[in-house]
Amino acid sequence: MDLKDKVAVVTGGSRGIGRAICIELGRLGAKVVVNYAGNVAAAQETARLVRETGAPEPVIMGFDVRDAAAVDRAFDEVKKLGLHVLVNNAGISKDGLLLRFKDEDWHQTLATNLFGAFACSRAGAKLMTKQRWGRIINISSVVGESGNAGQVAYAAAKAGMIGMTKTLAKELASRSITVNAVTPGFVETDMTAGLNDAQRKMILEEVPLGVAGSGADVANAVGFLATDRARYITGHVLSVNGGMYI
Repeated sequence: MDLKDKVAVVTGGSRGIGRAICIELGRLGAKVVVNYAGNVAAAQETARLVRETGAPEPVIMGFDVRDAAAVDRAFDEVKKLGLHVLVNNAGISKDGLLLRFKDEDWHQTLATNLFGAFACSRAGAKLMTKQRWGRIINISSVVGESGNAGQVAYAAAKAGMIGMTKTLAKELASRSITVNAVTPGFVETDMTAGLNDAQRKMILEEVPLGVAGSGADVANAVGFLATDRARYITGHVLSVNGGMYI
């Protein structure tokens, strides 16, 4: 198992893509720290599914990635376990056209998706540099590459994650820490569950493979980047989008 004796923190790990990532990292042998913001029951369910993989006992850790002090306190606890893999997955989407978009929605979206990844990367990198080994994987989005009408804040935040990925890859490479991004396309999650049939059909027409992705598709890419199989890959953006943006 490629991640045996490794500790992996997954932000927003209680459901959706985050849950799938926790399960895959557990399957690879990692001790998984499941972060959640508010839904402890969902985090407990993720932990149960991780246990079923035969992974070491997972840890449930509640903190808000938007709160730098809370992040630092959480990583003080992580330090006791060690840290090898950090997956910045926590995110929200506040949609709306520019001319009617609220300042509050802009700030909340960037605080969760972009600042949260920054704060966790800063705290996590401090631990990884001492051991001279680490993996930071940022879950961005296809819209961070292509843009999307009605998602000005979400697209800006996800594009920012790509720029941050490339910069941190250069900063941390000398400590054998790789930093990569994964950009999911149309994936079946809680975020997409509210789409009606017409909306779903319209989106799938833009996907050359013709089907929606799953959380497991994204998790498989993350699992690869987390292991030594990807030791010579850093600053890369790995698209998992069925050809939606090429």
